Amino acid sequence: MTPAPDHKIWRDGKMISWQDATIHVLSHVVHYGSSVFEGIRCYETPEGPAVFRLREHMERFLDSCHIYRMPMRHSVDDLVNACVATVAENSLPHCYLRPVAMRTGLQMGVLPTDVPVETFIIPWQWGTYLGKGALEAGVDVCVSSWRRPAPGTTPTLAKAGGNYLGSQLSKMEARTDGYAEGIMLDSFGFISEGSGENLFVVRDGKIMTSPISAGILSGITRDSVTRIARDLGYEIVEQVMPRELLYIADELFFTGTAAEITPIRSVDRVTVGKGEPGPITLAIQEQYMGIATGALPDRYGWRTPVPGGSNVSSKGVKTSTTKSYA
Repeated sequence: MTPAPDHKIWRDGKMISWQDATIHVLSHVVHYGSSVFEGIRCYETPEGPAVFRLREHMERFLDSCHIYRMPMRHSVDDLVNACVATVAENSLPHCYLRPVAMRTGLQMGVLPTDVPVETFIIPWQWGTYLGKGALEAGVDVCVSSWRRPAPGTTPTLAKAGGNYLGSQLSKMEARTDGYAEGIMLDSFGFISEGSGENLFVVRDGKIMTSPISAGILSGITRDSVTRIARDLGYEIVEQVMPRELLYIADELFFTGTAAEITPIRSVDRVTVGKGEPGPITLAIQEQYMGIATGALPDRYGWRTPVPGGSNVSSKGVKTSTTKSYA
């Protein structure tokens, strides 16, 4: 859904109109992909809008800037408050937020000498990322011919715009061949992740996921799932996984802010389990979505309320004070 043209966008401390949120064609980011970003969901809860794991996203945002030597003038607290203010300014009961920091300026050349870094927070209305019914019925995917970067090439721990060029190719290839998504292998041929999602494999009651050395983004939803799964009593391990494990898995599911918890029903036309979301996937999905939407208690302190809630003060926004059991 295209956002309403009267939505406001946060730009380095000011709310500006949608139409004014522009950069020049000579901006460094246009030519060299020099941007870092985050994707964050704000959910509608019984107590009002609440942003999910906001502080963790903003901490990773600054980490990405640091890796790419992009000076960031805003603190984590500044950015947390800016995200909440963006939701409140636009009176959104729920939305997807896209903070992005980019090198702009008017300079040609790879070296960003004296190039300014500008930061935006964009509110977006986004439904189910992998298509209607994906969360309930699961999706059909393929193994992509495109691989994740090898160690020492591109820093995959940074959520950078340029890192997603390979993801674009993987996604387009998958859609051309009739799949919802592609699973990328790492440079050694082991399982890595989707084009924009982390991946979990369930086999004989054990939940497995690739280590960060497999060229994956260290996902915040991935971390949420790990903590929920362990609290539900499941064994969960990070390990190197061969491609063929995808074809003999009992359950597979993607995780990500946009994808949430999306079951996978087939890989390369090979049915996963019974071809429907499995019990472990559904148990984790129920907990994750319940916490995010306020249907379940926020036992980890993951929800940040938007103004109007009891945890907002005139000096800024406080995250939930609910005790964490992790």
